[in-house]
Amino acid sequence: MPDHRPRRSLRDTFRNRRATPNPAHGRTPDAPAPRIWTPEQVRALGMTTDLTTAAAVLGIGRTLAYDLARTGEFPVRILRLGGRVVVPTADLLTYLGEAGGRAADA
Repeated sequence: MPDHRPRRSLRDTFRNRRATPNPAHGRTPDAPAPRIWTPEQVRALGMTTDLTTAAAVLGIGRTLAYDLARTGEFPVRILRLGGRVVVPTADLLTYLGEAGGRAADA
């Protein structure tokens, strides 16, 4: 016999769920501190790095980094190589105020 009760939508299911902090989102007091990048660590990345790593160096999230890159507002120069988006590490260092970020400055 078929069940004739109205089905709850996914939206209703999640709307009525109590909001509990997720440790993976860093909302708990015992969450690890974000990584702080040193200039030596940034230089060790090589000539370029991916957008996600560049975002971590700048202290912003991956989603925001891709949104900024898409709109042309990413704070440093980005290079589009086919489907890849890479960031020159020298530009990251220059943006962060590290002397000698570009090879021409040496």
